[in-house]
Amino acid sequence: MSGKSELDLLRHGEVIVKGRMPWSSNATFLVELTLNGATGQAVYKPRRGERPLWDFPPAIYRREIAAYLLSEALGWALVPRTIEREGPFGDGSLQQFVPADFEQHYFTLREDPAHHERLKQICLFDLLANNADRKSGHCLLCEGSIYAIDNGLTFHVDPKLRTVIWEFSGEPIPPAWLADVARVIAAVPKELGALLGRDEREALVTRARELIDAGVFPADSSGMRYPWPLV
Repeated sequence: MSGKSELDLLRHGEVIVKGRMPWSSNATFLVELTLNGATGQAVYKPRRGERPLWDFPPAIYRREIAAYLLSEALGWALVPRTIEREGPFGDGSLQQFVPADFEQHYFTLREDPAHHERLKQICLFDLLANNADRKSGHCLLCEGSIYAIDNGLTFHVDPKLRTVIWEFSGEPIPPAWLADVARVIAAVPKELGALLGRDEREALVTRARELIDAGVFPADSSGMRYPWPLV
């Protein structure tokens, strides 16, 4: 199926709930999409199913979409295609399902040096997006590539980084990636900016400039910037 066909299916396909995804703190559903004889699967996160958080405003599903748009603006294709759509339980995010090897996650993937470049890219992405919940199980291996999912706790104005990816601390960030970051913050895409508040946009730019100036992956001197559970 072509990229356009997949997008049409995501945007216009009939949404049929197949079941609730296990171990999710918010309501998360596996759905089947059908359109003109084509079928596919997606992950649906309705706003109605979100657990209220004291430090993030409602509609965190929009941050899932913002994370996808940031990944696309950078040209890194880290986040599966994600859109906003009305579903059976109201408005929410709809993300293309990744048929991954669910026995694999960050702690297993990092053992293979062949995956390190992709994992470093996810690390940089999380630093930029200020990801407060990068668990090991949020790194999915599919057809030789690694995707980053569950990006709802991102783009906060305050330092919220919580991640399992610290193995690359002190290593230089590839200049080409920093050039991508510089390009995006020079003109934050309108669609991405519309999903963030003004302070959040400014914080994104500030984080980006700090990463560019540092040029290396940071370390966690506190030893406390880990999510829980880890996987």
